[in-house]
Amino acid sequence: MKQTPVTTGYGAAIRDGFEYLLQNHPSVFTIGQGLWSPWYVGNSMTDLDSQFGRERVIDTPVSELGCTGAALGAALCGYRPIVIHPRVDFMLLAVDQIVTQAAKWRSMFGGQVCAPITVRAIINRGGEQGAQHSQSLQSWFAHIPGLRVVMPSTPTDARDLLIASVLSDDPVLYLDDRWLYGLEEELPPIEERNLAQEGPRLTRTGQDLTLVGCSYSAHLCREAAARLSANGIECDVIDIRVLNPLDSTLMIKSAKKTGRVLAVDGDWRSCGMAAEVIASISEAVDPRVMRAAPRRVTLPDAPAPTSSPLERSYYPTVDYIVQRALALVGAQQETFE
Repeated sequence: MKQTPVTTGYGAAIRDGFEYLLQNHPSVFTIGQGLWSPWYVGNSMTDLDSQFGRERVIDTPVSELGCTGAALGAALCGYRPIVIHPRVDFMLLAVDQIVTQAAKWRSMFGGQVCAPITVRAIINRGGEQGAQHSQSLQSWFAHIPGLRVVMPSTPTDARDLLIASVLSDDPVLYLDDRWLYGLEEELPPIEERNLAQEGPRLTRTGQDLTLVGCSYSAHLCREAAARLSANGIECDVIDIRVLNPLDSTLMIKSAKKTGRVLAVDGDWRSCGMAAEVIASISEAVDPRVMRAAPRRVTLPDAPAPTSSPLERSYYPTVDYIVQRALALVGAQQETFE
């Protein structure tokens, strides 16, 4: 009798990553706010405190700076801590520890000392949460040398990139988006990977257009590409996955093939990742090769609204990406089903 494949959701896949690390690497522990509460971190850490003990799954008072600083000190003493911030917005209170300290340590000591701290920050948006609870800020941190920035978009990557991040000797900012928690897929067996060897991945091939995104935006790109394919437009879809250091090789190769690029990012337009993708391609690809100027889909340069109707206009959607893609390839909107 053929067995039905077992699928795992995005949050549960992250939990699988935590469980693997805590089981197999005694130097790993987790620390942060709300780690014993599903309200804060969804199902991504369910019962880990009872399974591994509250000395390794440490729920802290409300002090982002304090728990991040404690974890950084532990990293410098040989541990591999994972700091969890249930919202990126409030992680900003710990920016000095992440940017001024952790990211600089290896360079300041000539590579003789490392700070293997992983900072997991969760992106929360929508639901009328407003400007102070809806930021992602990935381009801020991708700007910082010495700090690796990872953004998965599938359950498999959510698990495997978490494991690779924690086993990296560099400090890593691991950003996961709650809007991806509804995704499910069949997970392959766990295989420890070197984060330094991970980078952008081509998830769909086509000859008409290159779609580039990260995290939830990569998911939107895949959905848009499927819609476009049904109407005869085939896309390369590139999931950036690792934002810093950014390897542009795959994007450049794809742009040379398709001659059209649409970069999609769930962050603001100015100085954002979409701009960096386009700049990297523009510097490397002869303009005569391009069939159209590269374009981008981003958030407008305004704080997130606290209104459901305004949110529907504020955040990029599959429909909007499809419209922009059609304009880029010169198709007529009225011919699209």
